[in-house]
Amino acid sequence: MHITFLLNGESVDLTDVRPTETLLDWLREQRGLTGTKEGCNEGDCGACTVMVSDRDGARALNACILFLPQLHGKAVRTVEGLAAPDGTLHPVQQALVDHHGSQCGFCTPGFAVSMATAHLNGDTGHADALAGNLCRCTGYAPILRAARAAESAPRADWIAADLDFSWPEISSGGPAGRGADSPPADLTADAPETSDALAALYAAYPDATLVAGATDVGLWVTKQLRDLPRVIFLNRCTDLQQIEETEHAIRIGAGVTMDRVLTLMKAHHPSYAEMIRRYGSAQVRAAATIGGNIANGSPIGDNPPPLIALDATLHLRHGNDRRDLPLEAFYLAYGKQDRAPGEFVEAVTIPKQPDRLRVYKLSKRFDQDISAVCGAFNITVEGRTVTAARIAFGGMAGIPKRASHVEQALIGRPWTEATVAAADPAWAQDFTPLDDMRASATYRLTAARNMLRRALAEDAGLRTSVLEVRA
Repeated sequence: MHITFLLNGESVDLTDVRPTETLLDWLREQRGLTGTKEGCNEGDCGACTVMVSDRDGARALNACILFLPQLHGKAVRTVEGLAAPDGTLHPVQQALVDHHGSQCGFCTPGFAVSMATAHLNGDTGHADALAGNLCRCTGYAPILRAARAAESAPRADWIAADLDFSWPEISSGGPAGRGADSPPADLTADAPETSDALAALYAAYPDATLVAGATDVGLWVTKQLRDLPRVIFLNRCTDLQQIEETEHAIRIGAGVTMDRVLTLMKAHHPSYAEMIRRYGSAQVRAAATIGGNIANGSPIGDNPPPLIALDATLHLRHGNDRRDLPLEAFYLAYGKQDRAPGEFVEAVTIPKQPDRLRVYKLSKRFDQDISAVCGAFNITVEGRTVTAARIAFGGMAGIPKRASHVEQALIGRPWTEATVAAADPAWAQDFTPLDDMRASATYRLTAARNMLRRALAEDAGLRTSVLEVRA
């Protein structure tokens, strides 16, 4: 596979690229750029953070789970490329020095790149921007002081130039523009540029692995050491990256990244947006796609519960054939979805509706942790009576699942503590959770019941968030 990109201001042209070689490994082993560190090697610690820019802007990404073909036509900055050509430190680097933001130093390059990306974007939400960078030494206070101190410094021109970077002479990346009927015999990767080309390829090669953001598939390679004989990269299918709003619905393309879903949901369902802010770091949200999160079918995926509660419709495509189904019907059993070989998720549609959605994520660590339980409650109340209810959970079964018996125990009854208490026996009819390392079955059932009580309390105007406790 042939790719071209910009690295710290210099062009890089690579041929015969191994499709699943990570940027982290290539930087360290082929370029000697060892400032980008390997920590967790799964996109959790941020030691490997790099800045990736294109016409859509700059974002911080985890190099450890970023495959080289995903960089075609983009500009990459590592910590070695933050300083000016004359050696002058980037404002955030100087601020880290001035405010003693480094101790052992292992995590510092990743912090510097995340801070430089936020600085370039004018993002002063430092706690969120740095949530994906772990530090065991400083306690974060001096790092946050450094980030605040650099806010007023002008943008670094040498880095801002990456935003205008383009390669008109770049090829389509070898196989990207080829038809699915006559690929080279030794082809191991494709990068279609439209969903039509993707549909033809995937129908011809249904055993191929689809890669969008690689926040899940990346771990297959780095942790499970899997070989992926044939890969189809989706990041160039711009028609899968569209959001369409009409009077009655919101259609989100499968390739829309979670940072864009977060922005979208802030305007429509803020509780859902808050959950998205917690479930992945800025680096993960900038890469992960809503279609990938739906399609991988994880019973603890955090998107399906709120989408099911919102009565979302899933759009699937196989070749030229398309079909729609309720998202809740997509999940059949653990590890099994209603998706035929060669069929892929094209989009998901949410009906527009008054915001009644409450989403609660319970995890051992507040930010960036896998849920023990994720509950979504879309309960309609008219004249103090529950007239409709859609409640869905992750972590309570082998698939994302509705609490249908609980819903029926609420509908037609007063929205009161007595009604919620009377619904308690229905939980055992809906769910038989597993005991595992994250939570026991008893804990999960208790937590689910309490989440419903929290939804009732919030409707009554009570403060329920531990982040809003007042003395």
